[in-house]
Amino acid sequence: MAIGDKIKSARLGARMTLEDVAQKVGVTRQTVQKYESGIVSNIPSDRIELLAKALGVTPAYLMGWEDALSSTKPAYDIFSLPGVSRPPRMIKKPRLGTIACGKPILAVEEAEEYDDVPENIECDFTLRCKGDSMINARIYDGDTVYIRAQEQVENGEIAAVRIGDEATLKRVYYNGARVILRACNPLYEDLEYEGAQLDEIQVMGKAVAFTRMIR
Repeated sequence: MAIGDKIKSARLGARMTLEDVAQKVGVTRQTVQKYESGIVSNIPSDRIELLAKALGVTPAYLMGWEDALSSTKPAYDIFSLPGVSRPPRMIKKPRLGTIACGKPILAVEEAEEYDDVPENIECDFTLRCKGDSMINARIYDGDTVYIRAQEQVENGEIAAVRIGDEATLKRVYYNGARVILRACNPLYEDLEYEGAQLDEIQVMGKAVAFTRMIR
């Protein structure tokens, strides 16, 4: 097993996010992700020591000199214990940028980076939320929302919607020939479209799940 695989395995076993490890080690989230993916494999020895301490393993384990997570601990499967569930396998999905939970913001459909998404969540890409218009749906500023690409959603479902060159996250309602984009915050007014205005909007996909930003 490569060092990157060992880092990721230990992180998932400790139920830590990339941000958790990055903060403890003093690097960026992207750096930890590069370690895990193998993009950066020549990791300095002092950094390996910090990673091992953050993950609760030994440097020798990360270097491949030990088979067990720690030579001082019994090698048993922790996930066989009652009440301890095995974390799902993670799949990388492209993050296409930031989406407004407030006033619509410029839509840029280029992958800025990749997020780890549990394989049981059927999504095509992720977006980082900005603003407070969806707080009553428990989606807050900085959260990551998982989007399944589709051009239509059911009445009342939360969707990423393109408005011209901008994008926003709202509940979508249909009222006859009118489309209403509604925030989950009473401080924001509905956005209503009908007639020729409907050509300005396009559903990018349905929000199927989200991840809370660690605060």
